Amino acid sequence: MMNELERSYRHCRRVARGRARNFYYGFWLLPKPRRDALCAVYAFMRYCDDVADGPDSAGEKADGLRQWRAALDGAVRGEYQDNLILPAFHDAVRRFEIPVELFHDLIDGAEMDLSLRSYRTFEQLYEYCYRVASVVGLCSLHVFGFRDERAKALAEQCGIAFQLTNILRDLQEDAREGRVYLPQEDLDRFGYGSRELEAGVRNTAFRELMSFEIARARSYYQSSYPLLDLVEEESRPALWTLISIYRGILSVIERNGGDVFTRRAMMTDMEKIMLVLKAIGMRIQLRLGGGAEGEMPWRLDA
Repeated sequence: MMNELERSYRHCRRVARGRARNFYYGFWLLPKPRRDALCAVYAFMRYCDDVADGPDSAGEKADGLRQWRAALDGAVRGEYQDNLILPAFHDAVRRFEIPVELFHDLIDGAEMDLSLRSYRTFEQLYEYCYRVASVVGLCSLHVFGFRDERAKALAEQCGIAFQLTNILRDLQEDAREGRVYLPQEDLDRFGYGSRELEAGVRNTAFRELMSFEIARARSYYQSSYPLLDLVEEESRPALWTLISIYRGILSVIERNGGDVFTRRAMMTDMEKIMLVLKAIGMRIQLRLGGGAEGEMPWRLDA
């Protein structure tokens, strides 16, 4: 008979398969203990996002996030309140020594979405991106495994790159919901207004703005690239795949001239599968002796 922990992991795997559209392609490449742990962490974070993005009023969402924060504190004491996510989540946090404060930071980020609709400077946006995305990278880093403390700063930068990509992809959708994540200082610099953004105006100012934002996101990918050499060897195919998928989305936006209004920037399932197969091929190449000793053949094409 399946025990409480097994049921919890099974539920978290189901959540990840159904909801982690991009992330699950990377999860699949991990050894089962690491894959299961990431599924549990993802399920915890997914629930947090669902509360913040749900149809309830701001006050109800705030109450929901306070309750989830209390559930987090209870979970690390072994109190699960019959929640299907929390036993596996707690096991993953203990097994991979993930700092609990990172999950409090994540909930802080979700709370920011309840009160902030725009950001004046990139510095302010960075704080938001750190809480909702770099935190994900840092939690994942502990599951991937690392020995060099430099990996933490690189995982933070990788999370920023992912979130900037998400922001660019979802520009119009967010604007129509009253959220403009691009810093006001950037809009002012290029003479492009939030109302134009909501209306999907594609003029010279918009193209210049998008070129600037794409270059900024790409710079964070480039600066975080050494992270691939700092995680445990068995985790590198997964991390390479995740970075390649998100860089691929950014490249689609760039190829479309920044047009995120008339078509959604995305990679097809087949393109993602091809990346997984390529990651497997590079892993096999390494095991057969390809490359210098200790050198991983991971190259980012997008």
